[in-house]
Amino acid sequence: MRRSGHPDAYGEFEASELFCSACRQSVPVRKRLLLALPEGDKYDYVCSRCGNPVGSKLDKSAAPVRLIAAR
Repeated sequence: MRRSGHPDAYGEFEASELFCSACRQSVPVRKRLLLALPEGDKYDYVCSRCGNPVGSKLDKSAAPVRLIAAR
């Protein structure tokens, strides 16, 4: 929420295309879960053509991780 009390027009962006330095052009990407962290889930964006990582994102809106100890 902004200070004026109105909700933001855009909450979070989801990448569908990013620049790949290996392909040297903008390419479609796949989102892959990399880590489940206490502060949120970390995702990697990979090029759908060559498989190189082209970006990452930390999703803080994910439910917190709870660890259960086995006895």
